[in-house]
Amino acid sequence: MANTSHRALRLLSLLGTGRQWSLRELATRLGASERTIRRDIETLRQLDYPITTIHGPDGGYRLGAGRTLPPLLFDHDQALAIAVALQTAPSTMFGLGDDAARALATLHQVMPPALRASMESLRLTRLRNYWEFPAPPIDPAALTTVGTAVRHRHLLVTETLRPDGTRPEPGDPDFLPAHRIEPHHLVVWAARWYLVAYDVTDHRWRVHRVDRLHTRPTTQHFSARALPGDDLAHFVMSTHDRGDTPADWPYTGTARLNLPAHIVARWAPGGSVVEHLDTEHCRLTLGAWSWAGIAGILATFDTELTELHPPELVHACRRLTHRCRSSHMCCPSRDYYRDPHPTDSRPNG
Repeated sequence: MANTSHRALRLLSLLGTGRQWSLRELATRLGASERTIRRDIETLRQLDYPITTIHGPDGGYRLGAGRTLPPLLFDHDQALAIAVALQTAPSTMFGLGDDAARALATLHQVMPPALRASMESLRLTRLRNYWEFPAPPIDPAALTTVGTAVRHRHLLVTETLRPDGTRPEPGDPDFLPAHRIEPHHLVVWAARWYLVAYDVTDHRWRVHRVDRLHTRPTTQHFSARALPGDDLAHFVMSTHDRGDTPADWPYTGTARLNLPAHIVARWAPGGSVVEHLDTEHCRLTLGAWSWAGIAGILATFDTELTELHPPELVHACRRLTHRCRSSHMCCPSRDYYRDPHPTDSRPNG
């Protein structure tokens, strides 16, 4: 009986994902015969769970609407995933700290001992890493508005906010007219929420920082469009004008790079800004904990740097160059580093 009940709960958990399952898939996942799975499905139906049978060659089973699953119907891995999510969510969204803590406490109280012990091992203490480029948490109401529009394919009317979250008035230098957009996908990258949308006003695909948008929902429906390229993540990362603003760091500097904006945008740290200059050049604005930190990040792009600002960043780059040269002079193979076309098999340093 215990095995039967455990299998039925696992079956209900699979059906609760919302997807359609074939009888063979369910039997394989649960390690039972198809006849046993049919019997378990009938048992769940007797308990008033609306399990729908889909007939035909692509048929199977699906849990119907109108029924709330019993709480805490999670397997081991699902429970651990929820525990981690509850502890990390407050860092990316306003106002979730207390709610997430209460939900985690509720989950902890009713978990079986084995799961509770695993959750205890995942109690997280968030520390600020010097390489972490922070993003301000987002307003849940703004995220809900955008997410609802994506789900229902409803047009949004948007206005661009200032970095501090205020709305510029007409006549302000940074005021932009409202745009009508088709919201297609929400993407989280570098702890920032982005919206991939087709701009009906400008007739082009764009990437928006959700926290930089003031949105007005509409009930106007739009049809799905073919996305720009096969890789949605690549599109977001390589779009330089996605509404990013410099993160709040003790030191911030800029440099002109001999690289296209879409290349730099993909590899620049979160919280930096890439400005398109021409097809082969861009300007990068970024921050760090020191001028040397900014110089080090700029050096990772392995390209010519010009128009560095402020002077403190110029000095930091010179010091970094001097240190690199000094280390090469101390190396036994220093002549190799001076030769731009080495003839041996060693990598070009």
